[in-house]
Amino acid sequence: MSSGFDPADSERIRKDFPVLQQQVRGKRLAFLDSAASAQRPQVVLDAMNALYTQHYANIHRGVYDFSARTTAAYEAARKTCQAFLGAREPGEIVFVRGTTEGINLVAESYLRPRLEPGDEILITHLEHHSNIVPWQLLLEGTGAVLRVVPINERGELDMAAFAELLSPRTRLVSVAHVSNALGTINPVREIADAAHARSIPVLLDGAQAVPHLPVDVTELDCDFYVFSGHKVFGPTGVGVLYGRRELLESMPPYQGGGGMIESVTFEKTPFAAPPERFEAGTPDIAGAIGLAAALDYVEEIGRERIAAHEHALLEAATDALAEIPRVRLIGTAEERASVLSFVLEGVHAHDVGTILDGEGVAVRAGHHCAQPTMDFFGVPATTRASFALYNDFEDVEQLVAAVRKTLEIFD
Repeated sequence: MSSGFDPADSERIRKDFPVLQQQVRGKRLAFLDSAASAQRPQVVLDAMNALYTQHYANIHRGVYDFSARTTAAYEAARKTCQAFLGAREPGEIVFVRGTTEGINLVAESYLRPRLEPGDEILITHLEHHSNIVPWQLLLEGTGAVLRVVPINERGELDMAAFAELLSPRTRLVSVAHVSNALGTINPVREIADAAHARSIPVLLDGAQAVPHLPVDVTELDCDFYVFSGHKVFGPTGVGVLYGRRELLESMPPYQGGGGMIESVTFEKTPFAAPPERFEAGTPDIAGAIGLAAALDYVEEIGRERIAAHEHALLEAATDALAEIPRVRLIGTAEERASVLSFVLEGVHAHDVGTILDGEGVAVRAGHHCAQPTMDFFGVPATTRASFALYNDFEDVEQLVAAVRKTLEIFD
């Protein structure tokens, strides 16, 4: 089957990731849990190590060489994120701890001051818990309500229902670009167009999209976009919130502390402009620099090539598993990315995951922080194999063989 990579590409890319150069339980490692957290290439480790061993210092305050160099590297990382997302300017890029904090920031800083009784927030049945719970916390005691767009048996949004649920009281639409549990690619530009026709802002959860698809926030015409570094081959504990400049400027600080102020007196504290307004305290400097290195690495390979390669792997794995008796695929949307979720009749997902681990195959077993999605399909959990740029067709073969072995054990 054709792919965005040839065998030499796949071999070279796999070698870029030190952690993959080992065996697990005496077997070649097939790491298929990148949707939870991806591995890191050597260039990311090198970039972070260079900071700590060559010129580490705190940023924005020091006038000495180390501080100036580290500040420049940190702000260069912001520009890398801007270019990667297609944002208009670096000031639209806020460094956060990850997707979850980015969503919470928008909830508390943008929406809370604007929310009134009877207002509505519109999400979908495909959301990760981090795009459900922050809105529930926000709604407590406000008289506002959460509306949910339903899905069909393939795991696709009911767009007719979406159009009906948009109302004069909708204050925000918040949608996953790609479902972490099913891999469904949602029609986010169509969603943005429909929402903007009613002057409703749109937040996109891009945690599962950024590692796998070309993303341009200008083309998507979203108002906010969030993603996590660790999903896109960068460090944990760092991520990005993109926000339209005019919206960020209208938002009060999310947290208070150093670095987000113009001056401080006991009587009054005027706040800095975005993005500094939302980056209180010493940030994850090494995380931002490591994230920039990861994004540069992805760009060097090519996001279109990555998407084509992963699509070929996903199709091969889907076709092969569909032929295995007692396998039920969960989520068969026409447009999917990276994720293959399934159940093996009569075998709990945790048992499947355990046996696969014995065959050197690392997958996720559980509800994937998407319990409403699992409830819709009537299953407590699925086994989820998720592909990344460092996977190859040998990983697919290893997965399929391990599933067949599981079936033999529980036959």
